[in-house]
Amino acid sequence: MQRLKHVALALCLVVTTGVGTTSAAGNGGTDAVTIVHAGTLLAVPGEAPVEVATVVIRAGRIEAIHEGHATADTLGLDGTARVIDLSDRFVMPGFIDLHVHLTAQATAGARDLYVRKPDEYFALLAAHNAEKTLRSGFTTVRDLGSRGYAAFALRDAIADGLVPGPRLLVAGSAITPSGGHADFHGYREEVRDALPATGTCNGPDDCRRAVREMVRRGADVIKVTATGGVLSDTAAGTGMQFTQAELDAIAETAHALGRKVTAHAHERAGIEAALRAGFDSIEHAMWATEETMRLFIEKDAWLIPTVYPITYVGDTREAMLEGPFADAPPQVLEKLLELGRQPKDMTELAHRMGVRIALGTDSGVSPHGDNPWEFVEYVNIGMTPMQALKAGTVDAARAGGIEAVGSLEVGHLADIVAMPGNPLEDIEAVLGVDFVMRDGIVFYSPEN
Repeated sequence: MQRLKHVALALCLVVTTGVGTTSAAGNGGTDAVTIVHAGTLLAVPGEAPVEVATVVIRAGRIEAIHEGHATADTLGLDGTARVIDLSDRFVMPGFIDLHVHLTAQATAGARDLYVRKPDEYFALLAAHNAEKTLRSGFTTVRDLGSRGYAAFALRDAIADGLVPGPRLLVAGSAITPSGGHADFHGYREEVRDALPATGTCNGPDDCRRAVREMVRRGADVIKVTATGGVLSDTAAGTGMQFTQAELDAIAETAHALGRKVTAHAHERAGIEAALRAGFDSIEHAMWATEETMRLFIEKDAWLIPTVYPITYVGDTREAMLEGPFADAPPQVLEKLLELGRQPKDMTELAHRMGVRIALGTDSGVSPHGDNPWEFVEYVNIGMTPMQALKAGTVDAARAGGIEAVGSLEVGHLADIVAMPGNPLEDIEAVLGVDFVMRDGIVFYSPEN
């Protein structure tokens, strides 16, 4: 009943937000002023917080920030200004997750849904997952791989205020070689041919075509499977699957069309080939070495490590064989068992060597709504709480090329979250977010 109340609240709100590749422009659809009183305000993660502060919001954007708890009278505003009292809360920018799969869910057999359910089902599933993601404090996310138009439809429905969810950037189908990680395989030929992977391509020229087609479909970002994947229902391994020439063509075409391009990549050869091609970021990078990390730094690329899923799946053989993917097909389970702590060890190495890290969770492998646990994982591998929070706000906005989000500054969108605890003292406070505002609209608060 409580969830229906939140959905009903959001359904009656009309929000205008941009859905361009590098802009998250938008407003709350009104010129009314909102005054937020913060107990502690971390306006720009990476900079010192301020004890007792006021955030003034107009038309969905930050108009001013003041020290102390200013009133409408002291600010020269009329009595219609709404006051939100978060004076007993830690207040900061909404979180950003650069790697989710809203049309997927965290079970080993979920892929079979694609042959049993219509596309409309996945739009509703994605809306359900988006609401859970927003509730957990994530006000902007990037969906990196989905079939059909469900994620595009959800992006636009959220932007139009029809359903509650985070601001959404969508990749659509991943660009993949035939038989690659994002190709639809593992079924008999008739089933496979009825559900083609629209991002499949072979050879540089064909890969240029695939990128252009995905942009035409409405992609905000280009996602590429440069290597095999752990959850692919195939025994092809996790090594490099595209050639260097194909990756070069993909990156060049994506950038020519104004899109960021990011690569799913596990083994070293594929990671380094994507970096050499000029990819903006690498997802996962499980088997990156010290030499790989130096190439990250040389190319000024971002690492999006997705650590939490391995904790969810199990980072020891014993935990994995008792976990949610214990009944995965043998070729999948074999790859899972090889991982162990490697995602955590790799992220620790990257952080120690100074690689730029932005937050991504791969939610859909792990449950939607569990996204804040990624912050905890970063602290566990050696980041300070401030560094972890920065990875999921300021740095995620930079890595994704997303404007006006990630920090609370004049002119930025009013994406605000609050929590009773102080995450700078205990990072697990992020698990207790109980206030979420996006574009100046309150979706959840301690009162509801």
